Formats: sequence, structure tokens, C-alpha cells
Amino acid sequence: MKNLLVILFLLIAYTLTSAQEVEVTETEIEVSGVCGMCKERIEKSIDIDQVKYTKWNKRNKMLFVAFESTVTADSLMKRIAAIGHDTELFKAPDEVYNSLPKCCRYREDVRTH
Repeated sequence: MKNLLVILFLLIAYTLTSAQEVEVTETEIEVSGVCGMCKERIEKSIDIDQVKYTKWNKRNKMLFVAFESTVTADSLMKRIAAIGHDTELFKAPDEVYNSLPKCCRYREDVRTH
């Protein structure tokens, strides 16, 4: 009987915690980039289940993103920096940035985009 009560309690606790709604946060993040290939790479880097919407604007370098409270804006910015694009808080590693196609090298002032 004692085991049955413990199992029942655990089942109720699991049901209550899994029924909680996950909050969705919307924010804008400054992300460096210059072209359509950058846009694809930036948006794909945070294409995870917890991200509900993402759109990077090439003109103003802003990424609009809606994401669940199970992730943070910082963790998303780290993912973006890891693939070669500087964010407002994290700089991409030089070796990753240098491996980007030439048209995507936003730190260089040699393009006419």
C-alpha cells in the first residue's frame, strides 16, 4: 500500500509539472553579417525546438527571435557566435570567422553590399 501511494504521488507530481505552460519570450539581438548566406547561417544556427520564430534583417543587423523560457538569449547568442557571427555580447572565434566565405566577412570593409 505504501508503494502504491508513492507511485500515485509521483504520477500526480509528474502530471502537474508537465502540464505547466512554457513561456515564450520575444527579443531582438544585434548580429553581424552582410548577405543572404549570412542570413541562412544565422537563422539555421538557432533552429532548435525551443526557438519558435527567427528572422534576421540584413539592413539593420537585427535578429528577431521568439523562444521558450527553457533557453536564454545568451545561449542563443553563443550558438550564433560559434558559427562565425558576432553578437552584441559574444564575438565569434577568429578561426571560425576566417573560415566564412569572403562575401560573409563583415569585419572587413571591402565589399559593396
